[in-house]
Amino acid sequence: MKPAAFLLLTTFVFAFAQTPEEEGLRIARLLDEFNNGFVSEYAELEMTLINAHGDKTVRKMINEAREQKNDGDRSIASFLWPADVKGTRLLTWSRKDGDDDQWLYLPSLKRVKRISSRGKSGAFMGSEFSYEDLGSQEVEEYKHKFLEEKEMDGRKAWVLERIPVSRKSGYSKEIAFFDQEYMQPLRIEYFDRKGELLKIATFTDYKPYGKWFRVGHILMDNVQTRKKSTLVFSKRELGREFDSEHFSSDSLID
Repeated sequence: MKPAAFLLLTTFVFAFAQTPEEEGLRIARLLDEFNNGFVSEYAELEMTLINAHGDKTVRKMINEAREQKNDGDRSIASFLWPADVKGTRLLTWSRKDGDDDQWLYLPSLKRVKRISSRGKSGAFMGSEFSYEDLGSQEVEEYKHKFLEEKEMDGRKAWVLERIPVSRKSGYSKEIAFFDQEYMQPLRIEYFDRKGELLKIATFTDYKPYGKWFRVGHILMDNVQTRKKSTLVFSKRELGREFDSEHFSSDSLID
């Protein structure tokens, strides 16, 4: 190849090369597009809280979710057992623009409490999952940056840096590892507002539901407090029909 022609080709290739930020956004949109269209979901699961000494507290719950046109998903997490948390419900309206809306129903008080934007970094029901972790994590909620491709336990993954857009987020950044087949996370590292590693979430036991994959086990490990929480899914159903008023704050009250 003549030098002039080689230089022209090289210039052409670099002109269309993406920056890490552009590539990160492209992958984030690809993941989002793949996971659209499930319509709604019902799941039964068990939450286990593990303190620094290894003592465990087990809770049973259900989670229901529905997609929304031109906005984030809506979901309700409802506790079934034990008696001290039975009837507690969390309603989340994820937003593409602005902070998510969340309401917590406490049966002992017979009232619905709105979770403030600044309170979303707090622990959900004493677990290592924050209120912020329970939204649908829309693409628009983060600034994305592609870091690398990596193999994890024999699976190919994209590694993205995600910086929350909201100044009220409890995290300065996240490092997320997304499986290239499941199009779902394998691991997310959460960094606190000081930039120090706070928690690591590990996602395993994926199963197919039509074209989509859903996680079977989530471990949230707080590396600062040595506390852990797990979510283990025992039953899941996609496409279940819900009443139009099911995901309203009024529906939370018994």
